[in-house]
Order: sequence, then structure tokens, then C-alpha cells
Amino acid sequence: MSDPFEVEDFYDLTLVTDLAVSPDGERVAFVADEFDRADDERRSSLFVAPTDGSRDPHRLSRASDASAPSWSPDGSKLAFSAARDTDAEIAVTRDDADAENRDGEDADGENGTDDEPKPQIWAFDLERGGDARQITDFEEGARGFDWGPEGDRLVVAARDPTEDQREYLESRREDDGPIETERLQHKFDGHGWLDDVRTYLFVVDCETRETTRLDDAYGGGAREPATGLSPAWSPSGDRIAFLSNRTERPDDNYVMDLYTVSPDGSDLHKLTDSDLTAGRPRWHPDGDRLAFVGSDPENWYRPSEVYVADATGESGDERYESRSGDLDRTVARYGALGWHGDDVYAAVGDEGLTRLVRFGEDGDPERTFEAQGRDRTVEGFDLRGGRAVVALAEPERGKDLHALDAGRLGDNADPTRLTALNDDLLADRRTPECRRVTVDSEGDEIETLAYLPDDFDPEDPDPRPVVASIHGGPISYDAPTFSFDFSYWTGRGYVVLRTNYRGSSSYGREFSEQIRGEWGPRETADVLAGVEELVARDWADSDRLFATGFSYGGITTGYLVAETDRFAAAAAEHGVYDFRSAFGTDDSHVWWENDFGLPWENEEGYDAASSILDVGDVETPLLVTAGGEDWRCPPSQSEQLYVSVKKQGVPARLVVYPDEHHNIGDPDRATHRLGELTEWFERHDPES
Repeated sequence: MSDPFEVEDFYDLTLVTDLAVSPDGERVAFVADEFDRADDERRSSLFVAPTDGSRDPHRLSRASDASAPSWSPDGSKLAFSAARDTDAEIAVTRDDADAENRDGEDADGENGTDDEPKPQIWAFDLERGGDARQITDFEEGARGFDWGPEGDRLVVAARDPTEDQREYLESRREDDGPIETERLQHKFDGHGWLDDVRTYLFVVDCETRETTRLDDAYGGGAREPATGLSPAWSPSGDRIAFLSNRTERPDDNYVMDLYTVSPDGSDLHKLTDSDLTAGRPRWHPDGDRLAFVGSDPENWYRPSEVYVADATGESGDERYESRSGDLDRTVARYGALGWHGDDVYAAVGDEGLTRLVRFGEDGDPERTFEAQGRDRTVEGFDLRGGRAVVALAEPERGKDLHALDAGRLGDNADPTRLTALNDDLLADRRTPECRRVTVDSEGDEIETLAYLPDDFDPEDPDPRPVVASIHGGPISYDAPTFSFDFSYWTGRGYVVLRTNYRGSSSYGREFSEQIRGEWGPRETADVLAGVEELVARDWADSDRLFATGFSYGGITTGYLVAETDRFAAAAAEHGVYDFRSAFGTDDSHVWWENDFGLPWENEEGYDAASSILDVGDVETPLLVTAGGEDWRCPPSQSEQLYVSVKKQGVPARLVVYPDEHHNIGDPDRATHRLGELTEWFERHDPES
């Protein structure tokens, strides 16, 4: 019999994070995260595999980390972003003045004032072989790039400080100088304190490394830290697409417009009308059209849609239009858009599942790739050269890449499996079965996912302890996937319940928009309805119920413990519990205004969404966690909740991860977090 997962097994996982299909469709490059137990590091390596499954993936990068793989148009080179030590070819040709303090290095290449080198663009020459060659050498690093059509140039997004700005940046890095800003969007999670340095597009010669700045191609706005400029060079070579916000108050809205510019920096065109948050542009192979994802900058509950823009300038007022029709399903955050002929393919959230949809020129969007089924979900996608590659995740088998001809996506054809990244580990470990359970909550039909221990018979059940694990967002959704946490808990005998509460996406705008401006009561009712359904089925031990959630899941956990003592213990992770005090201390002021208005104009709405005001009713033992540098849900929020509960004599524990953003990154912290949650539940389990 297989063994349950131990916390230490986390270090043996390999996780696919990004993928890119070659222009001819014959190969796929992908990034896989592995974990260095000795150095407590997450290592991201680049692999290449044939899309016909004829051989195992080949590890391409063996030094440092890699991300954002991108093939040259002829498939002979593979570029990627990495924060590596400077290429020896560049280091030996720099003069002392240029080398000093560059990328955190002095002239000898030793680490200087910065802890880490900055991301640059590197490229493997797959025909010649050898190590990757550094292409860019921007002092502030590179963020976002694409190949020119001849493969001899790149377009790269990079910050370009003025002399005064450079002095300020140096004072911050070298002397721990004061933070000075006049920006409304003054911080962003994962980026820290923002400044007014502008990000431009540069055209870079791959051989000489000479750069040309495109002065009219620059970014801006409150969403730029999330989207970047997303440069995309047209196959015909005459236009470069990018994202920017040029509205009157770009830090006070979530608009991102789609622009194109000539590679020499002239002839700037604005393709959208500041009515969308545009993203993920992908050129048609003919170079006359751009597909992109567009969402409502004021209402995130409205499903995002697939748009196609005319890049020729010949369509007059109808420069772009939605292909989503009446689909009423949001484009998922996973993967790129893919062209096949004149059809666009995208991963879409559809009733608790991420699946592929074809968006044709005429007619309604068509759900496709039926071979996926309902028991596994798409968590990555790309399509080029007539070949589609998907990252499919399933609770029992993990997450791997699969491929098939794009023309067969509608044929119910089984895809070819390309990777078996965790087969050896999973073969010896218990993984859960996942069942969909539909419940009624206040007249609404709510779908939940129950992850069951492998020795549990749902037809002849013996009641088990339950972890109600609540997803974040709230505009997100749960789909059947592999999760180390869920496998660990089910291996210890727990049933894990994931509820797609009202507010979740993938069920249409009406379902999601119910909570807009009124957070708390519906989500709480839906989670409780799911738990009570498991109790009624004898799947759950009524006295051994536990709740936890991260981000919005943490917010909902705050609502739950303030409303009910149904749970033996709970853990609220990285949440917001006092929305008035969060306003302006987090990075979400635009979102809060869009949902609730301004706090001095809608005090009642902000207070109604704040569980801290009901904390006097909390009796549930509560673990509270936070990231020390989390600007999405600041740690002060967790401190408020912890102290307020502790002040009343309720058992409480606070865990703060210094230097962490709105996530848990390093493997030792990921395993520590899982251990903390489990120990807290076990400590307060009536049967412990």
C-alpha cells in the first residue's frame, strides 16, 4: 500500500509554470520549478520536448533560474528572462565606470550593494549549442520582450531613469535613503514602493547589443506592475504592439490600452478606447490583426472576453470587437491566446473547470477539447504551427504537458502525454479522489469539490474531519487539480472541501456579481452550506470541522469565525479584516473604490465588509498568518485580527513571514506554513 505524503515530500515535486510552442509546432519549451533542499531555494529550469512525444524532455538550462521562454521565428534560438551573473563577454568589455555598482556588481563581478543581479534577456543558440548568451544589459533590468520577424532583433521593455531619478534610486539602494513619491499608486505587491521612472520599449540588436529607445512607446498606470508592457512584434515586422495607460489620471484606474508603433519609434496608433483592461496580445500570422484579452476596468466581476483588433487602420471606428458573444464565461488566467487559421483559441473558466474554447470569426464561441473531461483542468496553454500544448492537472496524477494537432481539438481526440514529471513520487504516495458536490444555499445552486482520502468510501462512509479550504479572489474558482496541500491532508484522513461560493467566476456574470459591494454574507452562507452537506452525507464528523483560506479565503475565514462557532479551529491567511484602515495602505485603492466607493463617502459599506467590527463574537481558536512585505493584504491587518481575538482570551496564534509578499515562496516557508496549519487543527481537534 502507498504511503501518505510527508511535509518533506514537497521538496521532491517538479512543477510546470510556463510553456511556449515553437513556430513550427514541433517542440515545446517549458519552465519547471524544482526545490533545492540544502539551500532552501526554488530553482526554475528550462526544458525542451518534442510535441510528438518521441523522447523525454531535455534540460536546457543548468545555471540560475529561467522564465518566459520565447522561440525565435525560425526556431533556431530560444530566449528567456533570467537574473544571472553577468555574461563573461559583457563583463570583460565594460569599463570601470560602467561596471561599478551595475546589477549589484563591482568591476570584478562580486556582489556589491544589491543582493541579486537584475533580470536580463538571454538566448540559447540551439543550432550551435553551448551556454546561453546574454542579449540585454539594462541597468534596471528587462521586463517583457519579443523577437523581431528576422530573429536578429528583440523588442524589450525596460525602465530608463533620468539622472535625477538615478540619484534617487542609488540613494535608496546604497544608503537606505528615504522613500519619496508623488504617485497615487505608490506601492504594488511584489514590486514594493513605486517610483516615477518610466518604462520604455527598446529595440535591441541581438549581435551587437545596441539599443534604440522608442520614445513614444512607454507604459504607465496602476495596472502596469501587473501586466507590464507586453510587447509583441508583428510577423510582417512593421508594427510592435504594447500596453499603456495614457488617461488623465492613470494611477486612478485600471485601464490598459493597446497601442502599436513602428519599429523605428514613429507612427504611434492607439487601438482601444480606454474602456478595457487589455492584455496578452497575440498577432495573427498574417500580421493584420491582434487578438487580446479585455476586461472591464471598473467591474472585475464581468467576465473577461477575447477581442480581435484590426491593426491596419482601415476599419474606421470598429477597430476592435469581442468574439465572446453570449458565452458569459471569463478567459482564464492560464496560458496565451492561440491562432489557428482565423480562429482564436483560449483557456476559459467554465463551471468550475478551465477548458479550451474556440472563438471563430462568425457564430458563437465553441467549447472544444472534450477529451479533457470534467476531472482534470487546464493550467497552461499555447498553440503555434498547428500544434496545441496544454498543461493538464488532475488530483490523482499531478500536472503534465499534453499535445495534439489543433485541427483535432474538436474531435474528442486523446492528446499525447509529453511529460511525467512526478510519476515516481506519486506512485508511492496516496492521492485523493475528487468529487463534485452540488448544494443549495439560500436558493442558489452552489458547486463544491470534495477531495477524499484514498481509503474513504463515499457510498459507505465513515465520517472524517473536514478542512474547508476557501479559494482567494474572490473572482476566481476551484477546479479539480493536483495540490500538495490537499494530498497531504487527505493522506492524514481529512476530507478537503473547496466551495465555489457566490462571487466566484466561471459561472457567469450574474453569479459572480452578486457580491459586488457587499462582501461576506453570501460567501459565508455558501461555505457553511457545503460543510453541512458533507455532514448530512456522513462524510464529515460534525465535531471535527476546520476552516482556512488564503487572501480572499482569509477574508472569508474572518467572516466565518465572526458569524459562527461551527468550526473547531480556523486559520485566516494573508487577509484583510478592516477595510477602512486597509484603504491606502495596500495596493488596491482603485478596486475598493470600484466596489465600495470611497471610505469617507460609504462608511457603512466599508464597515459591513470588515469582520474586525464583529470580532467580539469570535470564539473559534484562530491562527492568523501574514507576509511581512505583503502590499495586497498588509500584515497590519493580520495583527489587528490577532490582537483583537487574543485580547478576549480566545486561543490565537500569529505567524508572520518576513520579506514575503502576497504569497509563500521559499520551500521551507511553504512547508512551515502547511505544518503550522495542520498542527493548529490537530491541537484543537476534539479527538486529539
